[in-house]
Amino acid sequence: MYNIGDKIVYPMHGAGIIEAIEEQKFFKQRQSYYIMKMPIGDMKVMIPVNNTKEIGIRNIIDNATACEVINTFKRLKADTNDNWNKRYRENMVKIRSGNIMEVLGVVKSLMLREKGRGLSTSERKMLNNAKQIFISELVLAQVAVHDEIERTLEAIIEEEITRGRTQAQI
Repeated sequence: MYNIGDKIVYPMHGAGIIEAIEEQKFFKQRQSYYIMKMPIGDMKVMIPVNNTKEIGIRNIIDNATACEVINTFKRLKADTNDNWNKRYRENMVKIRSGNIMEVLGVVKSLMLREKGRGLSTSERKMLNNAKQIFISELVLAQVAVHDEIERTLEAIIEEEITRGRTQAQI
């Protein structure tokens, strides 16, 4: 059970803070819900208290782990699967898992692909969603503000692309 003020991650939506626990009546049935405020987009989400395990709700990572995640992003090898359908399905499974390392892999792979070959509309939407999930957790772990994290990711990708071009020229 979570409490008001707890920072949690809702897979497929991102991280947020529980602002309230309310009882709502839907279809003649009363149920308790966490009311979660998202730091990005100023959105509120209702999460059924009884379904948190099934949904995959978890506490956010701590600050030290969040800093290590950024370092892992630098070292992470990108998925190079060229089959669009298979890549899309695999990425959706990773995002739904709620595991920050899985989401991190999706973000890196799609950012590199976007800089190289470009992305389809569906994959661009997936990249934006995965980034939002990833960055929202880092923001709440107090690593940095949204724009700063975004710039850091972009710089890492640019550096990797440049390093790849340099190595290809050798």
